Amino acid sequence: MPSAMKKIIILALLGICAGTPLLAQNNFVISYSIAQPTGDLNSFIGKTSFRGIAFDYRYTVKDNMALGFSLGMNTFYESKPKDTYTVDNISLTGKQYRYSNNIPMLATATYFLSPEEPLKPFVTLGIGTMYSRRNTDMNLYTIELEAWNFALQPEIGVQYEMTDMTAIHLSLKYMQGFQAGSELKSAQSYFSLNVGFAFF
Repeated sequence: MPSAMKKIIILALLGICAGTPLLAQNNFVISYSIAQPTGDLNSFIGKTSFRGIAFDYRYTVKDNMALGFSLGMNTFYESKPKDTYTVDNISLTGKQYRYSNNIPMLATATYFLSPEEPLKPFVTLGIGTMYSRRNTDMNLYTIELEAWNFALQPEIGVQYEMTDMTAIHLSLKYMQGFQAGSELKSAQSYFSLNVGFAFF
């Protein structure tokens, strides 16, 4: 075995050994996300979205407190019947297809109510930004609006430990993206139900 390869393997093993005590302090969550639009987003698309994913990472700084980040994506879609629609003082007739893609990127703080128990209720507050892109397609025309919104996301949920390294994760989030930008000016908001697994 080449000496360079030996060094790489030794360094990797040392890194794993050094990181082992920290594994219990890490909480990785991947969830399937179902979302219901509210406010201006609900006026544009009223249908529930079944196309969403969320990824959360938390690092325990105290027994019941963790800091981390949250990433996700929810895609909303609805088709409108053939009709005459007026957009920017232009009237077009046809079937309309509406899309909204929302991608939050947040720093989070989490408080666990019973960190020593298998069933762990928690509350989280996220603060950061959300990228929103709205598309309206009709005939050969596409109207696209986008914005980066300042965002807040409160969350309540529970984790149930199945083993020392895995847990079932269930949470409800409310995403509030505030008014921003020169294109998509209105605030964008939605609720999301997140079901997944946590890994320690």
